[in-house]
Amino acid sequence: MRILITGGAGFIGSALIRYLINETKHHILNVDKLTYAGNLDSLEEVKHHDRYRFERCDICHFDQLSDVFQAFGPDAVMHLAAESHVDRSIDGPSEFIQTNIVGTANLLEVTREYWTSLPKSAQDDFRLHHISTDEVFGSLGHEGFFSEETPYDPSSPYSASKASSDHLVRAYFHTYGMPVKISNCSNNYGSHQFPEKLIPLMIHNIQQNKPLPVYGEGLNIRDWLWVNDHARAIDVVFHNGVLGETYNIGGNNEWTNIDLVKLLCQTMDRKLGRPEGESEKLITYVTDRAGHDMRYAIDASKIKRELGWEPSITFEKGLEDTVEWYLSNSDWLNNVTSGDYQSYYEKQYK
Repeated sequence: MRILITGGAGFIGSALIRYLINETKHHILNVDKLTYAGNLDSLEEVKHHDRYRFERCDICHFDQLSDVFQAFGPDAVMHLAAESHVDRSIDGPSEFIQTNIVGTANLLEVTREYWTSLPKSAQDDFRLHHISTDEVFGSLGHEGFFSEETPYDPSSPYSASKASSDHLVRAYFHTYGMPVKISNCSNNYGSHQFPEKLIPLMIHNIQQNKPLPVYGEGLNIRDWLWVNDHARAIDVVFHNGVLGETYNIGGNNEWTNIDLVKLLCQTMDRKLGRPEGESEKLITYVTDRAGHDMRYAIDASKIKRELGWEPSITFEKGLEDTVEWYLSNSDWLNNVTSGDYQSYYEKQYK
């Protein structure tokens, strides 16, 4: 199968491509604009593989994207390209609206034109899998979980733009009969994640003895999903999920931000040979961000019940492996903690 993947140089996209190249026989075309968060170094291990290709392309450019489709001739599409950092969406929502909404609309229309041009048998086998986030559901109280039936209630420009993209994908299924599937995931963690996200940011700052910025009192709760488990779940939904259906993907790991940061401090102190409690002194409480959702938690029973997927690793083991990867790949981390990222970080936390 020939699969076109948008956003394949990003954190989740690169993990997905590494998984598909190593675990399947699919031919992959990675289509990525290469913004500050797109890093081809994350695909170093597969870049010379005969089933992998890369094409630099902005999904907002209709003609360019259409040309890519015609040249590659995909049997399917996995759509991950998106602006994804909540803080950046608050500072400047226009890029999120452009990429996540307009870009998705472009992709859907290019896909529709391409799909309708295929022979009937190829149309029947074609599918588009849209990968989204649990943030579209808004905030939970202290009890309950997001299910596939939870009403959308996004709180930030980022989550609103992703909610819009989800609705567009569903509209193309209902209006045009386009064969689509949607998955909504909880917070991902693992290797190769851009260090504006919580876990790699804290690892990097602990290494550098820099402040560890924690919003508010650090009591916001997130459900954490190992990115390699997420890649496997995407593959399962892509092949076995029902067309037109949505599947929630979660890690069954709820942690308050402050407890997670303290666990990272303890792990890093042990790994770096520091006295116990040394890194916790770096914790700095900062003004909470606007519209900060209190709690996310995924009910992933549908994907387990219908498709047989569940997380393969405990959070503690996954976090240990993640810390070890960053400590063993300091060159990768140093390469991406410069330029646009560094200037943004300085503005936010200095």
